[in-house]
Amino acid sequence: MSFFKKLKNRMFKSSSKIDEGLDAIVSEGGEEEAAQTAPLADAETPEPAPIPEPEPVVEEAEVKAPEPEAAPEVAPEPPKETAPAQARLNVDITAPLTEASEPQAEPEKAGILGRMFGRTEAKTVVRRALDDDMLEQLEELLISADMGVDTALRVTANMAEGRLGKKLSVPEIKQLMATEISRIMDPVARPLPLYAKTPQVVLVVGVNGSGKTTTIGKLASQFKAAGKKVVIAAGDTFRAAAVEQLQVWGDRAGVPVLTAPEGSDPASLAFDAMTQAQADGADLLMIDTAGRLQNRADLMEELSKIVRVIRKKDPDAPHNTLLVLDATTGQNAVQQVKVFQELADVSGLVMTKLDGTAKGGVLVALADKFGLPIHAIGVGEQIDDLAPFDPEEFAAALVGLE
Repeated sequence: MSFFKKLKNRMFKSSSKIDEGLDAIVSEGGEEEAAQTAPLADAETPEPAPIPEPEPVVEEAEVKAPEPEAAPEVAPEPPKETAPAQARLNVDITAPLTEASEPQAEPEKAGILGRMFGRTEAKTVVRRALDDDMLEQLEELLISADMGVDTALRVTANMAEGRLGKKLSVPEIKQLMATEISRIMDPVARPLPLYAKTPQVVLVVGVNGSGKTTTIGKLASQFKAAGKKVVIAAGDTFRAAAVEQLQVWGDRAGVPVLTAPEGSDPASLAFDAMTQAQADGADLLMIDTAGRLQNRADLMEELSKIVRVIRKKDPDAPHNTLLVLDATTGQNAVQQVKVFQELADVSGLVMTKLDGTAKGGVLVALADKFGLPIHAIGVGEQIDDLAPFDPEEFAAALVGLE
């Protein structure tokens, strides 16, 4: 199963919510109409070319054909059989043409038209005219999917452009919605950049429980599989479980994990890890950090200290600062991005847990508000449950578009 098939299957919370909402909105003020009947025009195309028309051509050919045979000089008897043969020719060839033309045309036409009429009568669709009231309902639906007020207004305004008064069905609205969402997110869909300078330092930050440790393990394993030499620094020195989890991922991927005693200074570990990565000739150094709430000033200051210390080793480090976000936090993710961007100069986002109770729309709001690159999204615990972000596939999964 491809990653985005998983995404569509697992993002049922958001897609089913939008599905149900759109059905209710369109049904409320919509009317049931017959489905498109364009195929009926095709059913009439056989009529201008009836089969009987070729008869005169065939008769002339048949009359001319016996004449050369009527003048043989070798045997006198053949002329007697000319008339019966000619009669037989006229019966054997022209008669079947008239029989085939009349009985077959009627049932064939009736069969096609019958099938087309039957299919059209059985197939109906509900459409509702796009007006201000419907737009307001669509805005509320998107806001309830965690898209935020500003982004919901932008999406619906773009959907309405040039379409006010036009009748739309649920599938047509979904397609419009997916197109506008994809348009917002397309500029931020970028993979994690890789630089020539080594080691490239990737600092991973986020709040408690956002999925930082698992994300580091998955990324390290994927980069290792791509031929990169990776080193992990277990900078969450306050949580023993985080170190153990990283060591499991390191063993699975064949990537070394540098650790320090519990309670050690994480900034000191980060500095030592950079020294070790340089000595080992590593391409990537991924530094885990302790989860911290954005409203804890002391913990956020500790993060700033890590950045200051590693810049003593390399003024350009960290080369990437990834903020890992939990999709189930909804609009709270917007505030997290704002605070972490100010303190740690976030360069890109990874969103996890889209398979949980997430509504998914917050990722659209983040793309619209901050314009930060979205490098990857996750929908599970397995290594292939983290994949590069694709805006079109995500938009289709979000609105439940088949």
